[in-house]
Amino acid sequence: MLEEQDGKALVRSIPAEDVYATIIDVGLADSTEVVQLSTPEQFRTYVDLAAWQKDRIDPLEVLHWLRAARGEDDEAFIRKLQGLDIEVVELVYKRLTALHDLEENPDVNPEGVTMETPEGRFLLELKLEGVDEAALRRLTMDLMAHNPFELARFLEAVRWELDTELEETAYHFRKARLEDLGFPPVEEAVKVFAWNDPDRYPVPEAKTSAVAQAAHVDLVAAAFRGLDEVERTNLETEVRTLVNCVLVTEGAEPGDPMALRRYSEQTRDTLDLGLEHLTGGDPERAPDAVRQRPLKEIFQLGFSLTLRLKRAVEKLAKEPGSRFGETWLALDEESMGLAALMRRRPLKVLKVPGAEPVPFRSKRELAEAEALVQRFKGQRAVISALLGPSPAEVVARFGVTLQELTPQRLFAAVVAWAEVDERLDAAPFAELKLSELAARLFADEPLPRLRESAGKRAVAVLESRLAEGKAELPAMVDRVLQSFLAELGPAWVKDARLDAKRIIVLPVTGQLPV
Repeated sequence: MLEEQDGKALVRSIPAEDVYATIIDVGLADSTEVVQLSTPEQFRTYVDLAAWQKDRIDPLEVLHWLRAARGEDDEAFIRKLQGLDIEVVELVYKRLTALHDLEENPDVNPEGVTMETPEGRFLLELKLEGVDEAALRRLTMDLMAHNPFELARFLEAVRWELDTELEETAYHFRKARLEDLGFPPVEEAVKVFAWNDPDRYPVPEAKTSAVAQAAHVDLVAAAFRGLDEVERTNLETEVRTLVNCVLVTEGAEPGDPMALRRYSEQTRDTLDLGLEHLTGGDPERAPDAVRQRPLKEIFQLGFSLTLRLKRAVEKLAKEPGSRFGETWLALDEESMGLAALMRRRPLKVLKVPGAEPVPFRSKRELAEAEALVQRFKGQRAVISALLGPSPAEVVARFGVTLQELTPQRLFAAVVAWAEVDERLDAAPFAELKLSELAARLFADEPLPRLRESAGKRAVAVLESRLAEGKAELPAMVDRVLQSFLAELGPAWVKDARLDAKRIIVLPVTGQLPV
């Protein structure tokens, strides 16, 4: 912007929210020239976006933007200052200063930095330090120089106006301006998440090969590439409106750059999902898809694909044997996956430990989540059978709640008992039998490895005692054995010893609750 021959004209020709995004990306301290080149209306938008959290204003943030706007052109700065709502400026002084009336108390002597108004009526105590104190002092001097009599009336208003009324009035003005910028009211914005039955849309046959389908195709980018300049401009407007609706619905601040990035990416992922349903994953069909249907409808379609899966999980949650209290009767991966699907906006769980769930962006990922739900149905049959008719009594044997224990660790104890003693026992594993368990599971090699026979006794015992869930049993046992290998294998191969106090994957007698 600054390298252009007429940088001022360029800055003023760009929508204020776009200039604001650039300033935030670069940093306010390095963008002061851009702020100074902006119009008073643009500057007011910057403050609207940056200085509010919900319905609360941050007067110090307002002061920071005023400091950035203070250049060599005094008149340009005053116009920006006057362009702000008077309530906003009053709140800066009401919260960052203490006002003393010298007519009422001529002997007042506050400890902080003070400034006396030209007519000698007020003593202004600045409740700031360092550069912020200097910025507020400079702002007050600018107001004095511009119109000292107007400053006296302004301070009189600051003295008597109610803080809450000022903030409420300023908030309503700001809210109206944001609606003009394309941030609709919540009741309107939330409509982008309305149900749009995917069965209403025929799915075209996919043209791409199975290998190509395994890689994610950016259908949003493909749609933009296939449009002419006018169509791209119109689609950009639709994208901006859609992202704004998502921001408002999620309660994010329009000026929060991290929220803007996060919800822009989520919006793109949901659009990709809707476009894949309409195009069969063929990028050549994407331009026609956005020509024929509003972007809002495509977004609703993509979201409804995930919502349909969420509704299926909610139905499962109400079935007997699916949960004990709020704990899913499933192994860890499936439990986390079901919890992610039950969120207000259904998400996909990642297999990376500690990673936050992410939005779905392809029908392949939805199919993986559906497979996870099917695995859960087999797992709940097994774990529910192990808990028996009195699950509270079984859980009490471990000395902690099932949520703290987790169904996977309970099942791990059952597998360990079945592997060592060939018996079905839902109880903490005996510390004295850890060495025997490790000897049966791990081969004596430089690197930890499971024996070929590992888990076969456990599967046989469980299959002979359980009436349901047999199809899922081998995979469940293998999952537990892999966790044993990862945690216990290295220590056993190293010195043929296991410290019960350090074991997490298996509840052992005498262990403190994990």
